[in-house]
Amino acid sequence: MSWWSGFFELRPLFHLLLPLSIHWIAEEMTVSVLVDVTTTSLCPQQSTCSKVIYINGLQQTIVGIFKMVILPLLGQLSDEHGRKPLLLVTMSTTIIPFALLAWNQSEEFVYAYYVIRTFSYIISQGSIFCISVAYVADVVNENKRAAVFSWITGLFSASHVLGNVLARFLPQNYIFLVSIVLLTFCPIYMQIFLDETVKMNPRKNQELGLCKKIVSVVNRRYKSMRNAAEIVIFSPTLRGMALVSFFYELGMSAISSVLLYYLKAVFGFNKNQFSELLMMVGIGSIFSQIVLLPILNPLVGEKVILCSSLLASIAYAWLSGLAWAPWVPYLSASFGIIYVLVKPSTYAIISKASSSSNQGKAQTFIAGAQSISDLLSPIAMSPLTSLFLSSNAPFECKGFSIICASICMIISLIFACMLNPNPHSSNELEGNPEDPLLNYN
Repeated sequence: MSWWSGFFELRPLFHLLLPLSIHWIAEEMTVSVLVDVTTTSLCPQQSTCSKVIYINGLQQTIVGIFKMVILPLLGQLSDEHGRKPLLLVTMSTTIIPFALLAWNQSEEFVYAYYVIRTFSYIISQGSIFCISVAYVADVVNENKRAAVFSWITGLFSASHVLGNVLARFLPQNYIFLVSIVLLTFCPIYMQIFLDETVKMNPRKNQELGLCKKIVSVVNRRYKSMRNAAEIVIFSPTLRGMALVSFFYELGMSAISSVLLYYLKAVFGFNKNQFSELLMMVGIGSIFSQIVLLPILNPLVGEKVILCSSLLASIAYAWLSGLAWAPWVPYLSASFGIIYVLVKPSTYAIISKASSSSNQGKAQTFIAGAQSISDLLSPIAMSPLTSLFLSSNAPFECKGFSIICASICMIISLIFACMLNPNPHSSNELEGNPEDPLLNYN
Protein backbone atom coordinates (compact mmCIF):
# COMPACT_ATOMS: atom_id res chain seq x y z
CA MET A 1 0.00 0.00 0.00
CA SER A 2 2.84 2.43 0.80
CA TRP A 3 4.33 1.92 -2.63
CA TRP A 4 1.05 2.70 -4.43
CA SER A 5 0.16 5.51 -2.03
CA GLY A 6 3.50 7.14 -2.78
CA PHE A 7 2.75 6.85 -6.49
CA PHE A 8 -0.74 8.38 -6.25
CA GLU A 9 0.51 11.21 -4.04
CA LEU A 10 2.65 12.35 -7.00
CA ARG A 11 -0.37 13.37 -9.08
CA PRO A 12 -0.77 16.90 -7.63
CA LEU A 13 3.01 17.33 -7.97
CA PHE A 14 3.15 16.76 -11.74
CA HIS A 15 3.82 20.39 -12.66
CA LEU A 16 6.70 20.43 -10.17
CA LEU A 17 8.25 17.08 -11.04
CA LEU A 18 8.17 17.38 -14.84
CA PRO A 19 10.37 20.50 -15.07
CA LEU A 20 12.56 19.23 -12.20
CA SER A 21 13.20 15.95 -14.04
CA ILE A 22 14.05 17.78 -17.27
CA HIS A 23 16.36 20.12 -15.34
CA TRP A 24 18.17 17.15 -13.78
CA ILE A 25 18.51 15.47 -17.19
CA ALA A 26 20.00 18.63 -18.68
CA GLU A 27 22.53 19.04 -15.87
CA GLU A 28 23.53 15.38 -15.72
CA MET A 29 24.21 15.05 -19.43
CA THR A 30 27.05 17.59 -19.06
CA VAL A 31 28.83 15.89 -16.13
CA SER A 32 30.82 13.26 -18.01
CA VAL A 33 31.79 15.53 -20.88
CA LEU A 34 32.93 18.36 -18.59
CA VAL A 35 35.89 16.26 -17.44
CA ASP A 36 37.15 15.92 -21.02
CA VAL A 37 36.36 19.54 -21.96
CA THR A 38 38.09 21.14 -18.96
CA THR A 39 41.09 18.80 -19.05
CA THR A 40 41.58 19.25 -22.80
CA SER A 41 41.27 23.04 -22.61
CA LEU A 42 43.49 23.64 -19.57
CA CYS A 43 45.97 20.74 -19.96
CA PRO A 44 46.17 19.79 -23.65
CA GLN A 45 47.38 16.26 -24.40
CA GLN A 46 47.55 15.29 -20.71
CA SER A 47 45.47 12.67 -18.91
CA THR A 48 46.14 14.18 -15.46
CA CYS A 49 45.47 17.85 -14.87
CA SER A 50 46.32 19.18 -11.41
CA LYS A 51 45.14 22.63 -12.50
CA VAL A 52 41.58 21.35 -13.00
CA ILE A 53 41.61 19.51 -9.67
CA TYR A 54 42.70 22.67 -7.84
CA ILE A 55 40.20 24.86 -9.69
CA ASN A 56 37.38 22.47 -8.80
CA GLY A 57 38.55 22.48 -5.20
CA LEU A 58 38.67 26.29 -5.14
CA GLN A 59 35.21 26.47 -6.69
CA GLN A 60 33.84 24.06 -4.11
CA THR A 61 35.41 26.07 -1.27
CA ILE A 62 33.95 29.37 -2.47
CA VAL A 63 30.53 27.79 -2.97
CA GLY A 64 30.68 26.27 0.51
CA ILE A 65 31.47 29.64 2.11
CA PHE A 66 28.51 31.45 0.57
CA LYS A 67 26.04 28.55 0.72
CA MET A 68 26.25 28.59 4.52
CA VAL A 69 24.29 31.87 4.39
CA ILE A 70 22.48 31.68 1.06
CA LEU A 71 20.81 28.28 1.54
CA PRO A 72 19.07 29.10 4.85
CA LEU A 73 18.14 32.52 3.46
CA LEU A 74 16.51 30.95 0.39
CA GLY A 75 14.63 28.54 2.65
CA GLN A 76 13.28 31.41 4.76
CA LEU A 77 12.27 33.36 1.66
CA SER A 78 10.42 30.33 0.29
CA ASP A 79 8.49 30.05 3.58
CA GLU A 80 7.61 33.74 3.51
CA HIS A 81 7.30 34.63 -0.19
CA GLY A 82 6.38 31.31 -1.77
CA ARG A 83 8.10 28.29 -3.28
CA LYS A 84 7.46 29.16 -6.94
CA PRO A 85 9.47 32.41 -7.26
CA LEU A 86 12.44 30.86 -5.47
CA LEU A 87 12.35 27.80 -7.74
CA LEU A 88 12.21 30.04 -10.82
CA VAL A 89 15.25 32.03 -9.69
CA THR A 90 17.39 29.06 -8.63
CA MET A 91 16.66 26.98 -11.74
CA SER A 92 17.36 29.86 -14.13
CA THR A 93 20.93 30.39 -12.89
CA THR A 94 22.21 27.20 -14.55
CA ILE A 95 21.58 28.34 -18.13
CA ILE A 96 24.36 30.89 -18.71
CA PRO A 97 27.42 28.76 -17.67
CA PHE A 98 26.59 26.01 -20.17
CA ALA A 99 25.79 28.59 -22.84
CA LEU A 100 29.42 29.73 -22.61
CA LEU A 101 30.75 26.24 -23.30
CA ALA A 102 28.25 25.75 -26.11
CA TRP A 103 29.62 28.91 -27.70
CA ASN A 104 33.34 28.24 -27.22
CA GLN A 105 35.49 25.74 -25.32
CA SER A 106 38.77 27.62 -25.39
CA GLU A 107 40.83 28.15 -22.24
CA GLU A 108 39.40 31.66 -21.67
CA PHE A 109 35.81 30.45 -21.95
CA VAL A 110 36.47 27.54 -19.61
CA TYR A 111 37.77 29.97 -16.98
CA ALA A 112 34.70 32.16 -17.54
CA TYR A 113 32.53 29.05 -17.17
CA TYR A 114 34.11 28.29 -13.79
CA VAL A 115 33.50 31.86 -12.54
CA ILE A 116 29.83 32.02 -13.58
CA ARG A 117 29.16 28.40 -12.59
CA THR A 118 30.46 29.24 -9.12
CA PHE A 119 27.78 31.93 -8.73
CA SER A 120 25.23 29.51 -10.15
CA TYR A 121 26.19 26.80 -7.65
CA ILE A 122 25.93 29.24 -4.72
CA ILE A 123 22.29 29.95 -5.59
CA SER A 124 21.10 26.63 -7.02
CA GLN A 125 23.16 23.76 -5.56
CA GLY A 126 21.04 22.07 -2.91
CA SER A 127 18.46 24.85 -2.78
CA ILE A 128 16.41 23.52 -5.72
CA PHE A 129 15.93 20.16 -4.05
CA CYS A 130 15.33 21.60 -0.56
CA ILE A 131 12.68 24.06 -1.77
CA SER A 132 11.07 21.27 -3.80
CA VAL A 133 10.97 19.09 -0.68
CA ALA A 134 9.30 21.98 1.20
CA TYR A 135 6.76 22.25 -1.64
CA VAL A 136 6.00 18.54 -1.28
CA ALA A 137 5.53 18.95 2.49
CA ASP A 138 2.95 21.66 1.78
CA VAL A 139 0.89 19.25 -0.29
CA VAL A 140 1.42 15.74 1.14
CA ASN A 141 0.35 14.35 4.52
CA GLU A 142 3.18 13.63 6.96
CA ASN A 143 2.67 9.86 7.10
CA LYS A 144 3.02 9.60 3.31
CA ARG A 145 6.02 11.88 2.85
CA ALA A 146 8.74 9.19 3.14
CA ALA A 147 7.22 7.25 0.23
CA VAL A 148 6.79 10.43 -1.83
CA PHE A 149 10.35 11.61 -1.12
CA SER A 150 11.56 8.18 -2.21
CA TRP A 151 9.61 8.41 -5.46
CA ILE A 152 11.03 11.88 -6.11
CA THR A 153 14.63 10.80 -5.51
CA GLY A 154 13.87 7.82 -7.75
CA LEU A 155 12.80 10.23 -10.48
CA PHE A 156 16.03 12.09 -9.78
CA SER A 157 17.98 8.88 -10.47
CA ALA A 158 15.90 8.15 -13.57
CA SER A 159 16.68 11.64 -14.83
CA HIS A 160 20.38 11.01 -14.26
CA VAL A 161 20.15 7.78 -16.25
CA LEU A 162 18.47 9.56 -19.16
CA GLY A 163 21.02 12.36 -18.93
CA ASN A 164 23.88 9.87 -19.12
CA VAL A 165 22.23 8.01 -22.01
CA LEU A 166 22.12 11.29 -23.93
CA ALA A 167 25.74 12.02 -22.97
CA ARG A 168 26.76 8.54 -24.08
CA PHE A 169 25.23 8.70 -27.55
CA LEU A 170 25.04 12.40 -28.46
CA PRO A 171 28.06 13.91 -30.24
CA GLN A 172 30.04 16.05 -27.82
CA ASN A 173 29.44 19.21 -29.88
CA TYR A 174 25.67 18.94 -29.35
CA ILE A 175 25.56 18.09 -25.65
CA PHE A 176 25.70 21.66 -24.33
CA LEU A 177 23.24 22.93 -26.96
CA VAL A 178 20.64 20.31 -26.01
CA SER A 179 21.27 21.00 -22.34
CA ILE A 180 20.60 24.75 -22.78
CA VAL A 181 17.30 24.11 -24.57
CA LEU A 182 16.11 21.81 -21.77
CA LEU A 183 17.30 24.14 -18.99
CA THR A 184 15.48 27.09 -20.59
CA PHE A 185 12.24 25.11 -20.92
CA CYS A 186 12.02 24.36 -17.18
CA PRO A 187 11.47 27.85 -15.65
CA ILE A 188 9.13 28.77 -18.52
CA TYR A 189 7.00 25.70 -17.83
CA MET A 190 6.97 26.39 -14.07
CA GLN A 191 5.96 30.02 -14.59
CA ILE A 192 2.96 28.95 -16.67
CA PHE A 193 1.70 25.84 -14.87
CA LEU A 194 3.05 25.56 -11.30
CA ASP A 195 0.67 26.58 -8.47
CA GLU A 196 1.91 28.36 -5.37
CA THR A 197 1.47 26.51 -2.05
CA VAL A 198 2.23 29.29 0.42
CA LYS A 199 -0.33 31.94 1.35
CA MET A 200 1.52 35.24 1.62
CA ASN A 201 0.58 37.50 4.51
CA PRO A 202 0.16 41.23 3.73
CA ARG A 203 3.30 43.18 4.56
CA LYS A 204 2.99 45.91 7.16
CA ASN A 205 5.83 48.15 5.95
CA GLN A 206 4.41 49.20 2.57
CA GLU A 207 4.19 52.88 3.65
CA LEU A 208 7.64 53.02 5.27
CA GLY A 209 10.49 55.09 3.86
CA LEU A 210 13.44 53.50 2.09
CA CYS A 211 15.77 53.50 5.11
CA LYS A 212 13.12 52.10 7.42
CA LYS A 213 12.28 49.43 4.87
CA ILE A 214 15.93 48.37 4.68
CA VAL A 215 16.19 48.23 8.49
CA SER A 216 12.93 46.27 8.64
CA VAL A 217 14.10 43.75 6.04
CA VAL A 218 17.47 43.23 7.76
CA ASN A 219 15.79 42.86 11.14
CA ARG A 220 13.26 40.37 9.77
CA ARG A 221 15.99 38.33 8.08
CA TYR A 222 18.02 38.25 11.30
CA LYS A 223 15.03 37.10 13.34
CA SER A 224 14.13 34.48 10.75
CA MET A 225 17.72 33.17 10.65
CA ARG A 226 17.85 33.01 14.44
CA ASN A 227 14.50 31.22 14.52
CA ALA A 228 15.74 28.64 11.98
CA ALA A 229 18.88 28.07 14.06
CA GLU A 230 16.81 27.60 17.22
CA ILE A 231 14.51 25.13 15.49
CA VAL A 232 17.47 22.92 14.57
CA ILE A 233 19.68 23.42 17.64
CA PHE A 234 16.99 22.82 20.27
CA SER A 235 15.51 19.80 18.51
CA PRO A 236 17.52 16.61 19.31
CA THR A 237 16.38 15.00 16.05
CA LEU A 238 17.22 17.95 13.81
CA ARG A 239 20.48 18.59 15.64
CA GLY A 240 21.48 14.97 15.17
CA MET A 241 20.50 15.06 11.50
CA ALA A 242 22.60 18.19 11.03
CA LEU A 243 25.66 16.28 12.29
CA VAL A 244 24.85 13.19 10.21
CA SER A 245 24.38 15.30 7.08
CA PHE A 246 27.51 17.37 7.72
CA PHE A 247 29.91 14.43 8.05
CA TYR A 248 28.27 12.42 5.28
CA GLU A 249 28.50 15.36 2.88
CA LEU A 250 32.06 16.06 4.02
CA GLY A 251 33.11 12.60 2.90
CA MET A 252 30.90 12.21 -0.16
CA SER A 253 31.57 15.67 -1.60
CA ALA A 254 35.29 15.09 -1.13
CA ILE A 255 35.05 11.87 -3.15
CA SER A 256 32.75 13.16 -5.88
CA SER A 257 34.91 16.24 -6.50
CA VAL A 258 37.96 14.15 -7.49
CA LEU A 259 36.66 10.69 -8.41
CA LEU A 260 36.27 11.18 -12.18
CA TYR A 261 39.68 12.85 -12.48
CA TYR A 262 41.17 10.02 -10.38
CA LEU A 263 39.64 7.38 -12.68
CA LYS A 264 40.82 9.24 -15.78
CA ALA A 265 44.38 9.46 -14.43
CA VAL A 266 44.63 5.87 -13.12
CA PHE A 267 42.60 3.84 -15.65
CA GLY A 268 42.27 6.25 -18.58
CA PHE A 269 38.49 6.48 -18.30
CA ASN A 270 36.78 8.87 -20.74
CA LYS A 271 33.27 10.19 -21.37
CA ASN A 272 31.94 6.78 -22.34
CA GLN A 273 33.16 4.97 -19.22
CA PHE A 274 31.93 7.80 -16.98
CA SER A 275 28.50 7.64 -18.59
CA GLU A 276 28.37 3.85 -18.19
CA LEU A 277 29.26 4.10 -14.49
CA LEU A 278 26.66 6.77 -13.84
CA MET A 279 24.00 4.93 -15.83
CA MET A 280 24.63 1.70 -13.92
CA VAL A 281 24.20 3.45 -10.59
CA GLY A 282 21.17 5.37 -11.81
CA ILE A 283 19.30 2.32 -13.09
CA GLY A 284 19.77 0.47 -9.80
CA SER A 285 18.91 3.60 -7.83
CA ILE A 286 15.55 3.89 -9.59
CA PHE A 287 14.55 0.46 -8.24
CA SER A 288 15.87 1.06 -4.72
CA GLN A 289 14.20 4.45 -4.34
CA ILE A 290 10.90 3.87 -6.14
CA VAL A 291 10.26 0.28 -5.03
CA LEU A 292 12.58 -0.78 -2.22
CA LEU A 293 12.43 2.19 0.17
CA PRO A 294 8.60 2.60 0.18
CA ILE A 295 8.27 -1.12 0.96
CA LEU A 296 10.96 -1.20 3.67
CA ASN A 297 10.16 2.11 5.36
CA PRO A 298 6.93 0.96 7.11
CA LEU A 299 8.75 -2.20 8.26
CA VAL A 300 12.05 -0.86 9.58
CA GLY A 301 11.73 2.94 9.63
CA GLU A 302 13.88 5.75 8.27
CA LYS A 303 16.67 5.32 10.83
CA VAL A 304 17.50 1.74 9.82
CA ILE A 305 17.44 2.69 6.14
CA LEU A 306 19.71 5.67 6.84
CA CYS A 307 22.27 3.56 8.76
CA SER A 308 22.28 0.83 6.09
CA SER A 309 22.81 3.42 3.37
CA LEU A 310 25.72 4.96 5.26
CA LEU A 311 27.34 1.51 5.54
CA ALA A 312 27.02 1.12 1.77
CA SER A 313 28.65 4.52 1.23
CA ILE A 314 31.63 3.44 3.35
CA ALA A 315 32.04 0.27 1.26
CA TYR A 316 31.80 2.40 -1.90
CA ALA A 317 34.59 4.68 -0.70
CA TRP A 318 36.96 1.87 0.26
CA LEU A 319 36.50 -0.03 -3.01
CA SER A 320 36.95 3.16 -5.04
CA GLY A 321 40.09 4.18 -3.17
CA LEU A 322 41.68 0.72 -3.35
CA ALA A 323 40.64 -0.02 -6.96
CA TRP A 324 43.28 -2.32 -8.47
CA ALA A 325 41.68 -2.95 -11.87
CA PRO A 326 39.34 -1.10 -14.25
CA TRP A 327 36.38 -3.32 -13.27
CA VAL A 328 36.61 -2.44 -9.57
CA PRO A 329 35.10 1.07 -9.96
CA TYR A 330 32.07 -0.61 -11.56
CA LEU A 331 31.77 -2.88 -8.50
CA SER A 332 32.13 0.02 -6.09
CA ALA A 333 29.57 2.05 -8.05
CA SER A 334 27.03 -0.75 -7.49
CA PHE A 335 26.91 0.28 -3.82
CA GLY A 336 25.39 3.54 -5.05
CA ILE A 337 22.15 1.59 -5.45
CA ILE A 338 21.97 1.51 -1.64
CA TYR A 339 23.71 4.69 -0.50
CA VAL A 340 21.36 6.86 -2.59
CA LEU A 341 18.75 6.11 0.07
CA VAL A 342 20.61 8.46 2.43
CA LYS A 343 18.90 11.47 0.84
CA PRO A 344 15.21 10.42 0.96
CA SER A 345 15.54 9.02 4.49
CA THR A 346 17.24 12.25 5.57
CA TYR A 347 14.50 14.42 4.04
CA ALA A 348 11.81 12.27 5.68
CA ILE A 349 13.36 12.47 9.17
CA ILE A 350 13.85 16.25 8.91
CA SER A 351 10.33 16.76 7.56
CA LYS A 352 8.76 14.76 10.38
CA ALA A 353 10.69 16.76 12.98
CA SER A 354 9.38 20.13 11.75
CA SER A 355 5.92 21.46 10.93
CA SER A 356 4.67 22.60 7.53
CA SER A 357 5.20 26.29 8.38
CA ASN A 358 8.96 25.80 8.73
CA GLN A 359 9.79 23.07 6.23
CA GLY A 360 11.90 25.45 4.15
CA LYS A 361 13.82 26.74 7.17
CA ALA A 362 14.62 23.29 8.57
CA GLN A 363 15.58 21.67 5.26
CA THR A 364 17.77 24.53 4.04
CA PHE A 365 19.37 25.25 7.42
CA ILE A 366 20.64 21.67 7.58
CA ALA A 367 21.62 21.91 3.92
CA GLY A 368 23.53 25.06 4.90
CA ALA A 369 25.36 23.03 7.54
CA GLN A 370 26.24 20.55 4.78
CA SER A 371 27.69 23.39 2.74
CA ILE A 372 30.35 23.87 5.42
CA SER A 373 31.65 20.47 4.34
CA ASP A 374 31.83 21.75 0.75
CA LEU A 375 34.11 24.45 2.11
CA LEU A 376 36.35 22.12 4.12
CA SER A 377 36.72 19.02 1.91
CA PRO A 378 38.64 20.63 -1.02
CA ILE A 379 41.19 22.09 1.39
CA ALA A 380 42.47 18.59 2.06
CA MET A 381 41.29 16.65 -1.00
CA SER A 382 42.71 18.76 -3.83
CA PRO A 383 46.37 18.74 -2.71
CA LEU A 384 46.13 15.19 -1.32
CA THR A 385 44.68 13.78 -4.55
CA SER A 386 47.15 15.70 -6.68
CA LEU A 387 50.05 14.43 -4.55
CA PHE A 388 49.11 10.75 -4.70
CA LEU A 389 48.41 10.89 -8.44
CA SER A 390 51.86 12.34 -9.06
CA SER A 391 55.22 10.58 -9.20
CA ASN A 392 56.18 12.18 -5.86
CA ALA A 393 53.65 10.23 -3.77
CA PRO A 394 55.11 9.07 -0.41
CA PHE A 395 53.75 5.56 -1.05
CA GLU A 396 51.81 3.75 -3.76
CA CYS A 397 48.09 4.30 -3.17
CA LYS A 398 46.59 6.60 -5.77
CA GLY A 399 43.19 6.56 -4.06
CA PHE A 400 44.53 7.38 -0.58
CA SER A 401 42.55 10.65 -0.41
CA ILE A 402 39.31 8.72 -1.04
CA ILE A 403 40.17 6.31 1.79
CA CYS A 404 40.67 9.32 4.08
CA ALA A 405 37.29 10.72 3.05
CA SER A 406 35.59 7.49 4.16
CA ILE A 407 36.47 8.33 7.78
CA CYS A 408 33.93 11.16 7.67
CA MET A 409 31.19 8.74 6.60
CA ILE A 410 32.11 6.42 9.47
CA ILE A 411 31.59 9.34 11.88
CA SER A 412 28.27 10.09 10.18
CA LEU A 413 27.19 6.47 10.74
CA ILE A 414 28.02 6.76 14.46
CA PHE A 415 25.80 9.85 14.82
CA ALA A 416 23.03 8.15 12.81
CA CYS A 417 23.04 5.18 15.18
CA MET A 418 22.56 7.60 18.09
CA LEU A 419 19.46 9.21 16.54
CA ASN A 420 16.10 8.95 18.24
CA PRO A 421 13.63 10.43 15.71
CA ASN A 422 10.93 12.44 17.45
CA PRO A 423 8.44 14.03 15.05
CA HIS A 424 7.58 17.68 15.66
CA SER A 425 10.11 18.04 18.46
CA SER A 426 10.69 21.64 17.37
CA ASN A 427 7.08 22.81 17.10
CA GLU A 428 7.21 24.91 20.22
CA LEU A 429 9.92 27.04 18.65
CA GLU A 430 8.26 27.62 15.33
CA GLY A 431 6.91 31.03 14.51
CA ASN A 432 5.76 33.17 11.63
CA PRO A 433 3.43 30.48 10.22
CA GLU A 434 2.60 30.46 6.52
CA ASP A 435 -0.33 28.10 5.93
CA PRO A 436 -0.22 25.83 2.89
CA LEU A 437 -2.57 27.06 0.21
CA LEU A 438 -3.02 23.69 -1.48
CA ASN A 439 -4.38 20.67 0.33
CA TYR A 440 -5.12 17.56 -1.63
CA ASN A 441 -5.55 15.26 1.37
